Amino acid sequence: MVPIGIFDNQKIKRTSRSTSRPKSVVVSVGKQDFRHSMGVDAREIIQDARDEAFRIKKAAEEEVRKIRQESLELERRIAQREDLLDAKISQIEKREKELIALQELQSKKEQELSQLRQDLIGKLEKVASLTAEEAKKLIISNLEQELKDEIAKRIKEAEEKIKSQANEAAREILANAMISGATDWVAEYTVSTVRLESEEIKGRIIGKEGRNIRAFELATGVDVELDSEVPNEVRLSSFDPVRREIARVALDWLIKDTRIQPARIEQLVEKAKKLIASDMSEAGRRAASELGLYNLPTEALDGLGRLKFRYSYGQNQLIAAVETAKIAKKIAEELGANVTVCATGGLFHDIGKIEMEKEGTHVQLGVELTKKWGFAKEIINCIAQHHEDEPFTSIESIVVHIADAVSGARPGARHEPVEEYIKRLSNIEKIATSFAGVEKAYAIQAGREVRVIVEPTLVDDAGIVTLSHEIREKLEKELTFPGQLTVTVIRETRAVDIAK
Repeated sequence: MVPIGIFDNQKIKRTSRSTSRPKSVVVSVGKQDFRHSMGVDAREIIQDARDEAFRIKKAAEEEVRKIRQESLELERRIAQREDLLDAKISQIEKREKELIALQELQSKKEQELSQLRQDLIGKLEKVASLTAEEAKKLIISNLEQELKDEIAKRIKEAEEKIKSQANEAAREILANAMISGATDWVAEYTVSTVRLESEEIKGRIIGKEGRNIRAFELATGVDVELDSEVPNEVRLSSFDPVRREIARVALDWLIKDTRIQPARIEQLVEKAKKLIASDMSEAGRRAASELGLYNLPTEALDGLGRLKFRYSYGQNQLIAAVETAKIAKKIAEELGANVTVCATGGLFHDIGKIEMEKEGTHVQLGVELTKKWGFAKEIINCIAQHHEDEPFTSIESIVVHIADAVSGARPGARHEPVEEYIKRLSNIEKIATSFAGVEKAYAIQAGREVRVIVEPTLVDDAGIVTLSHEIREKLEKELTFPGQLTVTVIRETRAVDIAK
């Protein structure tokens, strides 16, 4: 209940305005009528306030009732979830106990099985008179014997499949590469000769008490050989082909000049050195230009030109370098490899051979030189890996390796001394006969094929396939040979009887 006298002034004003009595009437009737009118208005206001208070109270009670219901519903849900959670916890605890029991049972069974296995192994060893290790070896041996036919069959199938897919493409690529890389070849050795017009020129070359020949050898660094059995010829020998060429040119000039004396020898030798240096530099530039390689360091081109006077197995090294580069370039074009890297790697793959006085292989020396000249890492890798001294790191390295092998293996490319040739054939036959079951081995076709004859009672038809692969792998690992070497294994069974 709202106390009397406590009410909103605005509400009084609204109530007063709602009455239909005119203000003039209240004034005209006097004070008594005015008080009566004010009493009626107050009662109405109080009644309205009571109504409003009741309404507010009812609304508050309704709100409290709703909140209480929601609280009860929430408590009911929480209680249900707690019950459900308790049930799940109970189930989990139950399953954990069951799992622990199963693990204990499994562990016990494993121990029993392990003990049973040991007992069975002991009984088997006792019955078979074999240990477990011996039985294992016997089983593996029997299994290998059973699988030998299958292995041989699979090897044949794999070889046929690879050959059918690769041979045609490989032949076409290599044939195109060799055609585009074909060059003339020149056979040369480590001794240069100079022809003389007459025998008396030898005397002038030797000079008084041999001073001319000593001055010539000192200035050029070569050995001069005058053979009485060959009167019209002078031989110049040296381990350095550039020195030998300088000596040959200088001696040729001296013979034509006829003024052979120590001072003149020194002048013409210096002139020959300048001429040969210019000739080598120009040869290096021509080789690079022929392959379309430009912007190479000047030192590299000068070094490349030194290969013009370098020979290996009778093969001119500059010509071989150009040929290798052309083949590598063509193969790279066919395979989609980096043509510039392959051509440059092929051209400089044997550049280490110009270092005649340093220790190390030509591969190591070539890597050192190209690093000093600032070559790209990809090109240096081609040089370092062209003899498989390092594992291949790119398709370009493989291409240069193949191009070098093709160039060196073609007919007429190289000259090999008889002693080395015989030694190589003997080593091939020795490796082939080192395998069990091999009766004889013959290296034929200049060492490009080895035919192996086996004992038919020791090696069966399936075994000759695996044997040929094993011989091939050992030959590749232990020997160096030009081109390819075919391994042919022959097994023959004969039945002989004599009629009387």
